[in-house]
Amino acid sequence: MAACLVWSAALALPATTAWAAPADLEQRQTEAQRQQSALRDRIQTLQKTIEDRESDRKEAADALRGSETAISQINRRLAELNEQSRQAKADLASLEKQLASQQEVLAQRRAELARQLRAQYTSGLSPWTALLSGDDPQQLGRNLAYLDYVSQARTQTVQALREDLDRLAQLQGRADARRAEIDKVVAETAEQKGALVAQQKERATVLARIEGQINAQREEATKLGRDDQRMGRLIDDLQSAIEKQAEEARQAEEARRKAEEARRQAEAEAARKADEARRKAQDDARRKADEAKRTAEQAERTAKLARRAQEQKDAAQAREQAEAAARRDAATAATAARQAAEAEAAAKDAGRPVARGNLEGLNPVQPARQAPVAARPQPPAGQGLRRGLPMPVSGATIQGRFGLGRPDGGTWRGIVLRASEGAPVHAVAPGTVVYANWLRGFGNLIIVDHGQQFLTVYAYNQSLLKQVGDRVAGGEAIATVGATGGQVESGLYFEVRHSGAPVDPALWLAQ
Repeated sequence: MAACLVWSAALALPATTAWAAPADLEQRQTEAQRQQSALRDRIQTLQKTIEDRESDRKEAADALRGSETAISQINRRLAELNEQSRQAKADLASLEKQLASQQEVLAQRRAELARQLRAQYTSGLSPWTALLSGDDPQQLGRNLAYLDYVSQARTQTVQALREDLDRLAQLQGRADARRAEIDKVVAETAEQKGALVAQQKERATVLARIEGQINAQREEATKLGRDDQRMGRLIDDLQSAIEKQAEEARQAEEARRKAEEARRQAEAEAARKADEARRKAQDDARRKADEAKRTAEQAERTAKLARRAQEQKDAAQAREQAEAAARRDAATAATAARQAAEAEAAAKDAGRPVARGNLEGLNPVQPARQAPVAARPQPPAGQGLRRGLPMPVSGATIQGRFGLGRPDGGTWRGIVLRASEGAPVHAVAPGTVVYANWLRGFGNLIIVDHGQQFLTVYAYNQSLLKQVGDRVAGGEAIATVGATGGQVESGLYFEVRHSGAPVDPALWLAQ
């Protein structure tokens, strides 16, 4: 707001310098330069703040992307660890089941071996005792066969027992390995969960920061909406003022034409009457002279002196009558001429250009007396717009396009032409400047009326080269490219309006 007031005060200086003394003029110029320098410092500070916020937003977005990527990887690893843990637990359960079964078989083997040993011990049989017993050879053969069977059965039992012990040891080793693997998975899962919790906290922090930036962007979008509404009100008021002035100019021209016609008719009528009066006076004078001549000729016979006196008397009378008639005709002609002059003066008063006035509410950041909208001294120089117009900035690149979404919210109602700072901005067609001032959200703004309710809008300018009321030709430089109005990059914002409504500039500019 302070920068706006400084700019308003700077704009107010040229309106009064024409009446100031040289010393006062120099002082005002110095003050204007100081205010301009302060305004530029303020604009640079705002631009630096905007750049810092943009950098913070990009860093937050990068941090959010890294956090979400890490969370995704941790979740995938947790899923893998959960699957490994489930499989390991299933394998361990199977191994424990096999181990229990093998232990039962081992117990059975041991019981069978013990039974065999007890049976042999109880019977007291052995290969040596059977040979030395002296029993019947057949009985001896049966005993030896039985001992051989028992020995083979015991050997098989021992072998099976050994195999069972080996299998049991293998199962026990596999079970221990599975338990160790499960313990490792459990430890890794706990570690990954801790990392996940840390990543989630980091993500919550980033999201909170992003949320704050989103709220700031929403506020910025709301501000842009208000800027757009101000621009719309400005365009509507300008359009109304232009139409009103055009109607007043038309009425004044009609009154002037009627007054001129009345003056010509009055002059013609006065001339006709004066000519008739002159001819009538001449006829009367000739007729009276003839009568006087005849009277003089008749009286000449009586007396030469009397005739001369009579002729002089008649001639004097004729002159007086002619002069009186001429005076009456001259008075009539003077009256007619005066009436015609008064009518012409009234017509000129009716057609006099409207003095520069205010359109209150057009620019909410300036005092009402500084609103630069002024009545044009005559109708617009242009006759509307035609298609195929030249670009307002040469060599510029189009960034924002009509109807597309803006990065900070809303939609573009014109186009943004990116160009280097200080590049000339040209009028796309002939017209009259109806607005040349600073407007919030648009910076240094200039609007040109081309007639037939066509307006072109040029914003973000570094400097304005024309003033309200100036006639401009197509292609004439009216401003220079800048980054005012809170912009970060230099460029020109360009709009085309018809009857107050924005239209796509691409329909009018040469591609």
